[in-house]
Parts: sequence; structure tokens; C-alpha cells
Amino acid sequence: MADTLPTEFDVVIIGTGLPESILAAACSRSGQRVLHIDSRSYYGGNWASFSFSGLLSWLQEYQQNRDTEEESVAAWQHLIHETEEPITFCKKDETIQHIEVFCYASQDKEDNVQEIGAPQKNTSSVASSTVMEPLSSAYLPKESNSSYFTSYEISSKHTPKSDKDISLEVTDVKESLEKDKNCIHTVSGGSKGENKPTVEDNIDESKKNRITYPRIVEEGRRFNIDLVSKLLYSQGSLIDLLIKSNVSRYAEFKNVTRILAFREGKVEQVPCSRADVFNSKELTMVEKRMLMKFLTFCLDYEQQPDEYQDFKECSFSEYLKTKKLTPNLQHFILHSIAMTSESSCTTLDGLKATKNFLQCLGRFGNTPFLFPLYGQGEIPQCFCRMCAVFGGIYCLRHKVQCLVVDRESGRCKAIIDHFGQRINAKYFIVEDSYLSQETCSNVQYKQISRAVLITDQSILKTESDQQISILVVPPLESGTCSVRVTELCSSTMTCMKDTYLVHLTCASSKTAREDLESVVKTLFTPFTETEAEKEELRKPRLLWALYFNMRDSSGISRSSYDGLPSNVYVCSGPDCGLGNEHAVKQAETLFQEIYPGEEFCPPPPNPEDIIFDGDDKQPEAPGTNNIIMAKLESSEESQNLENPGKHLQN
Repeated sequence: MADTLPTEFDVVIIGTGLPESILAAACSRSGQRVLHIDSRSYYGGNWASFSFSGLLSWLQEYQQNRDTEEESVAAWQHLIHETEEPITFCKKDETIQHIEVFCYASQDKEDNVQEIGAPQKNTSSVASSTVMEPLSSAYLPKESNSSYFTSYEISSKHTPKSDKDISLEVTDVKESLEKDKNCIHTVSGGSKGENKPTVEDNIDESKKNRITYPRIVEEGRRFNIDLVSKLLYSQGSLIDLLIKSNVSRYAEFKNVTRILAFREGKVEQVPCSRADVFNSKELTMVEKRMLMKFLTFCLDYEQQPDEYQDFKECSFSEYLKTKKLTPNLQHFILHSIAMTSESSCTTLDGLKATKNFLQCLGRFGNTPFLFPLYGQGEIPQCFCRMCAVFGGIYCLRHKVQCLVVDRESGRCKAIIDHFGQRINAKYFIVEDSYLSQETCSNVQYKQISRAVLITDQSILKTESDQQISILVVPPLESGTCSVRVTELCSSTMTCMKDTYLVHLTCASSKTAREDLESVVKTLFTPFTETEAEKEELRKPRLLWALYFNMRDSSGISRSSYDGLPSNVYVCSGPDCGLGNEHAVKQAETLFQEIYPGEEFCPPPPNPEDIIFDGDDKQPEAPGTNNIIMAKLESSEESQNLENPGKHLQN
């Protein structure tokens, strides 16, 4: 039972998002007693990754969470002393809004399909009061015009991909690379000289390989769908931290293979390296020389202030026009290299972003970016594992009712959990979503618009079908934001074979569907049965789509929170940026405030210097199957502390 938890800790951390997980690892590594808890049943919070059935279950659980009534404080009020006062926590997660789900794939029910390897399931519908009106009937499959919000068959128990045993059921990378080059959904339709049986065989094979919704459900564990879409800069602070702390041994990465641009209604590849520039057929010889000259300047722009001094107040797009660059080059630099906004990015910010892009080239591949296998949700779990190795205690599905504050000193003394146990600590770190509306009454949040798509082919076809791509689509209408598109193939272990997982992200101005639907319609064609019989399609077919808005709590100052004790620190959720720099910087800043002078996530000790003793000091209490009490227990495990960064692969 949870009441067997120790009652004294140095640090209590509530929430398992990326900044909280980094802080947990840093505190545990510095010798502090850490309790890391989360009310959710999975690691990562809004940084998590889910299997397909896990995502549907998350949607259902989120709706149930919104419908629950506030609990009475009478159950724990007697635990508050006369000299103390409580700061209650929010009982409902309000960080996700405007959820809308669309299924375009065929829903032919040939068999009673279940997800491979999943437990016995109960059929239920995912319903949400936040669902808006569907897309126009022209964008819906004929058989489902009357009902776009599909009845899903999902597990009665939440099954996010967190245990490594799931990896046994995922297609091997090499197997994925051997994927048949013929496009599914389409018939190769041979020449006139071919005999009839061959054509029929091709048609039968096409029908057999056609991606249907039951097939997506059946192979749902091959999906690892991120709630937040991010990449790792190869010279970024997160990569440096992973290598320095040796947390990189817990994860594997793939290099993003190409950077794309959207110009004049077409998707094309952007040259990154010097060789790519001079081999590009999209640029003239004059443009190639102009581009190389400008990029060389950007690498050393601080040493040439005269080149940009008069343009500091201008936007980066205006500055590019003064450099006599062609419109083609201006577009590439602005949207595919600097990846900035035309209106809001200053000259200095644009030059800094361009330099950062160029400095990250070549470390692990031809592009500046890495992507973690099995999704972004692996990264918080890696830091949680490091925390556990050094003695941290973990407890999921563990709700916290309130903080207990001493009236005289104004400092927080303890938390009270949903079992009525009082747990004392010196410092408390809380993820923003746990704070009540009273505490956040003066906070002005931003929003992120997100879309997750499952498609049948890449937005830019090449000989290889195992491409990891990033594309920034400039504003299609005035007053809108640019949209970042990340396309993942099956070798990233995030989607099933013969499909692609596409993430769209932008700063919110309306609901997610209103912000992103125009880009989705521009790049993709919703699947219909009639189109499935065509020989060739210009656009990939859209099989399934999810839209939602996510709270962006980055950039909120501590003073914005009302009545926060001095020893309580707040971590923000995901921001809208492409990288993870904000989360790493926030974690390091908070750690230095709590423990000034301590090294932040130092390298692991030499295994030969580790002295093992006290293995029996903390016997495992019976029935604590939801509590992880882990420490360095064997020399075999300690050997894994060597060779930092060996898993950072191309």
C-alpha cells in the first residue's frame, strides 16, 4: 500500500514531465532523497508517447477526468494543524482542449479485430463534449459521412508503451528497411501485354495490403504517438546533458534524414551540407554561390557587426532582402534553415538561429536533428530511470490533495496524498497543471495547436521509403502562423509498416483544427474508396487524424503565481519550440536555486570507485507493486555507466 512510503524526503517532485524528470535525476544524483510522484498512470505527462490503443484510452480517460466532480476536503482537513494552511491542487487536468478525432480509413469489419498482444478488450466509444462539427462531407469517406467520430475498440486498461517488453512486438528496423517499394492502396497496373491473372493477382495483393482502420487497431502497439512534437539539436543542451550524465545509454536515436521546404504549392528538399548545395537541381549555380557565401557569414556573424548593425530593429526577412538573395534563397533560409517567422523574428534572432543550425550539421549526420526511437516520451523515462538508479522512489497513480504551509514561516512543510498520508520534505517541485485556478488566477497562458495524422505515403516520395523529414509551411493566409510538420517513418518505431506518422504544430490563434486544417488539406488527401483504385496519387492519403490544443505554460514568471511558498518551485509543460532547450534550461536554473554550488547532473562515478553497502537498509514492503525503489545493486549494472553517448547513432 502507498501508506508504506517513507514520510521524510529532501525533495518531493510532482509530475513526470521532462523538466521534472531532469530535476529528479539531478537531485538524486547529488545524494538527495527524492520522491517522484504522478497522478497519471504513465510517465511523461504532456511529454508522453502512447500506442494507438493507449492514445484512444488517454482520450477516454481525459473525458472521464473532465466529468468528475471535485472531491470534498473534509477527508483530509483534520490533518492540517492550527498553525498551518493548505494550498489545494487542481483535481482536473485542464491542459488539453478542443479534442477532435477523424477516421478516413475504411472501417470494413472483416473480422473481430483486436490489437496484437493486447489483453481482453471491451468495446467502447470515445466521446467528448469538446468535439466540434466534422469536416465537410467531401472530406469524409462515403461510408462514414454520417458519423465521423468513430467507435473505437480499446483496452479497458490503459496500456501506454512504457515497458520494454512491448519492443518485442515491434517491427525490427532492418525489417522495416526491407519494405516493399510498391505503394500500398494503389495497383501497379502492368502493361497491356500482361496476362489477366497477373493483373488480378496485383489487385488481390493491393486489397490485402490496404490499410484499414481495423488493421491500425490490430497493429496499434507498433505506434508510439507523441503528445508533443520535438526534435533534438545535435549540438543542443539536451544532447550535451544526455552524454554528460550518461543517460544516453537508456535510449537510441536516429538522424533526421532530410529538411523540406514548401514553395509555390510544391514540397522540395532543402540542401544542407556543402555537397547537397552543389548537387541540388533546385538552385542555379549563382544561387549556390550566394547561399554558401551567406551561410559562411552566419557562422561568424558576431565578428562582423558592421554587416547587420543597421538592421537590428528590422525583421530577419527584411534583412535577407538587403543581402541581394533571390526569393528562392530567402525562402529556404527563413523557413527551412532558421525556421523562424517572417513577422516576429528579428535580425539577430534569425542570424543566431541560422548559426545554431549550421553548427549542428555533421555531428551525427547531414542534418542538425536527432529523433529518439519509440518517441519523445522515452526521454523523460530515461531521466526517471537515472533517478531510480541513485535511490529515487517512484509512485504513479498517486494523487496529491494539497500542500501544507506553515503560517508563521510561509514555507511548505509537507504534502497530503489521496490516502491521507502526510509526507514531509524540504523542497517541493510541482508541474504547472497541478496548480489550482486560485493559484493561477493571474497567469496568462498561451496555447499550442497540435495535429497527429496517420498517412499511407510520404509527402515527398524518394527511392527510400524510410525518411524522417521536417517541413515548415509558411502562413497560407495573412494573420496566420507558420506550421511545423514532422513526418516519421516506421523505422523510428512510431508507426506500423506501410504508414507514416505526421505531427503538425503551431502557436494557437483558434482551435487546433481551425489553425491546422488548411495545411492538412494542402498536403494530404482524405482516403476514399474510389481514390484507392487510382494508379497514382499526387498527395498522400490521410487515414486518421487527431486535433487538440495544449497549454503552453513556458515563460510564466514565478511572481505570476498567487501565494506560492518560497520553497515550492513550478515547472512548465511543453513549449511550442522545436527543441528541448527551454526544459533543460529551466531544470538547471531551478536546481541551482535549490542547491547552489552543486554540480548539475555530473558524470556517473567510475564503477571501480563505487562502494556497495547497506543493500538491506530499505527492505521492499509487501504490496508495493506501483512503487519503484531502485538503487545501484550490482557491479554488472554499474558497468553500464561507462562509454557516454555510445547509443547516439546515425
